[in-house]
Amino acid sequence: MAANGRNARIVSLGMSVPEKIMTNADFEKLVDTTDEWIVQMTGMKERHYLSDEEATSDLASRAAAEALERAGVDAADVDMVLVATATPDMLFPSTACLTQHKIGAKNAFAFDIGAGCSGFVYGTVVASQFIRAGGAETALVIGAESLTRFTDMTDRSTCVLFGDAAGAAVMQVCDPEVGLVDHYIQSDGKLSSLLTCPAGGSRTPASHETVDARDHTIHMIGNKVYVNAVRAMSDSVMKVLEQQGLSGDDLDILFPHQANIRIITSVAERAGMPMDKVYVNIHKYGNTSAASIPLAMYEAVEDGSLEDGMLAGTVAFGAGFTWGSTLWRWGAGDR
Repeated sequence: MAANGRNARIVSLGMSVPEKIMTNADFEKLVDTTDEWIVQMTGMKERHYLSDEEATSDLASRAAAEALERAGVDAADVDMVLVATATPDMLFPSTACLTQHKIGAKNAFAFDIGAGCSGFVYGTVVASQFIRAGGAETALVIGAESLTRFTDMTDRSTCVLFGDAAGAAVMQVCDPEVGLVDHYIQSDGKLSSLLTCPAGGSRTPASHETVDARDHTIHMIGNKVYVNAVRAMSDSVMKVLEQQGLSGDDLDILFPHQANIRIITSVAERAGMPMDKVYVNIHKYGNTSAASIPLAMYEAVEDGSLEDGMLAGTVAFGAGFTWGSTLWRWGAGDR
């Protein structure tokens, strides 16, 4: 909490998913897999896919527009637009700038943040620092991904995992009694080779060879990612709670990155939290990377699982490797 008494809270949320749905039965026709195996190993049943005409900024702008409408905030009053994404429309300009234009946030500064699946956690922490320091009064933090554009549909170990979506949060200044309580974020680049999209950057520019080798798609060493994800996510939940002298018993609800149901259950067990306190919607959307936490928070508000006064936690792990947790005292406060 800032010494000047300013804190930052999430005022409202918005979400957007494409209309097209890919079920496990659809994947049974593409690769050697079964609905039973996918559900058992991942917890996924459906995921949403972009149409040919859509891109990440389209999802981001629709989610942002809903969040602004729910908050009663005009886009012209937004001070900053931050888009967390690993799947931008293009290398440059930023997807945040494209989104800023689409929604009419003409007075905002805008930039992307690249923290993989941890992007929304990182983004809310970054935005809160601007708000607490007085550099912004209203911020839009959007997790938006078009992962299916970078999925190898012949790789049965990865193609069933990912979906496209965006979740947006309007953040504003609030009194110290509510909003962001604490955070803990970390990264470790030595593990970067375990989860990559190898080609298309300055290291390996696009060529016929890189396209033929499918190096513009997601490459993942799944068993090693799993082990590190469970360790890092559970450690970061416990760390952020310890920073406040709390334990898993004190959390009312936890929003983990929806990567894999086995990761989620393992993190809950290690953090000493019963699964009835852990919000799960992976069966409907699959792994939507930086969008997964705001999607879950949006649905929790809608179904009454997240209410004023609750102590809510988020936790994520992503390519980089990056990971982190936040604690929120949910509510409106006085401002």
